[in-house]
Amino acid sequence: MKRLLLNLIAGLCFLAAPAFAGDDVKIGLVTTLSGPQGVIGKHMKDAGDLAMEMLGGKIGGKPASIVYGDDQFRPDVGRQVAEEMLKRDRVDFMTGFIWSNVLLAAYQPIIKSGTIFIGGNAGPHEIAGEMCAPNFFSASWQNDQTPEAMGQFMTSKNMEDVYLVAPDYAAGKDMISGFKRFFKGKIAAEVYTKPGQSDYQVEISQIRATNPKALFIFLPGGMGIQFVKQYAQSGLREKIPLYSAFTVDETTLPAIGDAAAGNYEVSFWSPDLDNPRNKAFVAAFVAKYHYLPSFYAAETFDAITMIDDAMTAVHGDVADKKGMIARLATAEFPSVRGHFSYNTNHFPIENFYLLKIEQNAEGQYVRKIQSTIFTDHKDAYYTECHMKPLE
Repeated sequence: MKRLLLNLIAGLCFLAAPAFAGDDVKIGLVTTLSGPQGVIGKHMKDAGDLAMEMLGGKIGGKPASIVYGDDQFRPDVGRQVAEEMLKRDRVDFMTGFIWSNVLLAAYQPIIKSGTIFIGGNAGPHEIAGEMCAPNFFSASWQNDQTPEAMGQFMTSKNMEDVYLVAPDYAAGKDMISGFKRFFKGKIAAEVYTKPGQSDYQVEISQIRATNPKALFIFLPGGMGIQFVKQYAQSGLREKIPLYSAFTVDETTLPAIGDAAAGNYEVSFWSPDLDNPRNKAFVAAFVAKYHYLPSFYAAETFDAITMIDDAMTAVHGDVADKKGMIARLATAEFPSVRGHFSYNTNHFPIENFYLLKIEQNAEGQYVRKIQSTIFTDHKDAYYTECHMKPLE
């Protein structure tokens, strides 16, 4: 009898296994998990894990998991990782991607597969324009939008003679283009540095020689840590004020510290953004990981929430892509940024804020919202998007 019972249990487990595997929803998340830029990937992975925990390990009511992949800050690796997720892991959704050059390398294989793709950070202009696709939605912004806000702010202060620095890759070019679209003053110089660069003494010497009135930079991750610290050490910060986008944030501030005190940033989000969803997210993140989340974490949290919301709308039918796309386009999911809408190219129409680096009550350097620069701000490329329905 005992043997018969064991055989019966084994048989039931065998029958149940394929059904459970078929119900399991997989999300592929590509980010950078190694090297100096790995701190960004950690924020994204932690946010993904938190989102899944808060959803009870389910997406649209079905058991789900996230498959993480390390792009190593390399476009060729990012594409390979994405293709392996599609073919080997058979993921149902794709998200992540910090870097525009990595996203552009992996974009077409994902889009052509028909997989719903929620961009977790990078927003190259090509994808907002001619390369837009019905199965791609951005959970962040189009690259130009955030620096456009800084260009607008610095113009409103009648600033002149501004020196620009960004890495020489797709996002760097977009960031500078966006800044110049709204900045009406004189540009002192436009300098592009090597992606992943760690020593900026030559560039700082050139800034000293040029002696501009202000400096605007886009140097994310480890690049920003090195530049801002070296800039403060050079003594130039007191003479030439530093303004930035995606440079001084919750991934870099613990390492930069007081070298960023008083600097200004722009962003679509901040830990102190005053809405119930954001307060709950930040509180849960800090309680679980004991550090403040960055916008990279916020975007990832939103991306997973978007996927759950879309799956819920189609009652867990992962094959109903048209239904999920229709739901995603409404932007009705609970976002940490508060209410926003999607443009016709599936990039957000959202607010952008001016932030200042200050110390909080615990002595930590944090970003605090000072004012709203743009309300319901559209990207510059949506008119170039002629999206065809999903076949």
